[in-house]
Amino acid sequence: MVVKGPSPQTASRVKPSAPESLPAPFLLSGAKGVNPSIEPLYIAFMQSYVPERIRKAFWRGRFGIGTIALTYALSLFAGLGAVHWGSKFALGFRDRLVAKAQRESVILRDLDRDNRLRAAGFDAAGNAGAAALGLVAGYFPPVGYGAVAFRGWVGGVVSVDDRHRSRLGTPREAFYYITTLILQLIPYSLVGGAGVNIGIATFGRRGRVEYPGSRVRWLLIPHAALGDAGWIYLVSLPLFAIASLFEFLAV
Repeated sequence: MVVKGPSPQTASRVKPSAPESLPAPFLLSGAKGVNPSIEPLYIAFMQSYVPERIRKAFWRGRFGIGTIALTYALSLFAGLGAVHWGSKFALGFRDRLVAKAQRESVILRDLDRDNRLRAAGFDAAGNAGAAALGLVAGYFPPVGYGAVAFRGWVGGVVSVDDRHRSRLGTPREAFYYITTLILQLIPYSLVGGAGVNIGIATFGRRGRVEYPGSRVRWLLIPHAALGDAGWIYLVSLPLFAIASLFEFLAV
């Protein structure tokens, strides 16, 4: 028996069927630059896999992210309290840090020339690079937590100006300072937490439960934990940009 297929005219009107795993109402059409024959699979990947993968990365990294954020906040309050209570060590550290930045920082030179957008771009790139180093440092969790504690301390000691007067003295100054810190704390906590999560997944008992799959040879890092860190870092990049744009354009 011969089974006939659809006529050429009918076949030209037949569209590839949507993957069964993705409900039809969630599909979008017209993805530019995608071969029509794989368009449903592409859309399914973008609408189903990517958000689910990011959600899973945040869920599995929740302990590292939460504890890094807590470390950041506590060290920030420690630095803030030290300079407001008149600690000579904290105030001296603040003055040396700011003086060095004024001598060497390309960002501050751009700011002095009123190139605010350029300064914001350099600042965002610098923060993203520093966060990447913190992510790598998280392979050894004590180093990761220590780096975050130092960054929080720095954020706290610069809460006073060159005359050691509080930057929280007026509502406008307080709003600017606190908002800038929060906007920076969020992506730094996400990336730092993802780094610490790599260390926990590698050496901790908790990691054996969260990441039972394959691991990188010699380093013993679960491949899934590396993937989680990569997704979280990508999500954090626009957050660094937002923080820097606010810091340099909202003045």
